Amino acid sequence: MHFVALCTDKPDGLEIRMQHRPEHLAWLEANKARILLAGPFLGAEGQMTGSMLVIEATDEADAKALLAGDPFAKVGLFSASEVKPWRRTFGATL
Repeated sequence: MHFVALCTDKPDGLEIRMQHRPEHLAWLEANKARILLAGPFLGAEGQMTGSMLVIEATDEADAKALLAGDPFAKVGLFSASEVKPWRRTFGATL
């Protein structure tokens, strides 16, 4: 089953994001079998302001457990995060 994670950075989170980005990218790579798409949200000036991930999980609890291992989550980068079940209807096959 697919889930979408929508994560919003804290207002002054860019410094935290940049400091921990190498660990976050390594975590994405280590979990690439389950993380189907991922990327940052961008602000008006192109700065990273949050994250969106499409992941494969057995249920919402499994999805949240995976996301809890993200270094960004571990350092408290996000002011809010939401996990929603999602079904691909159109576009590239995941």
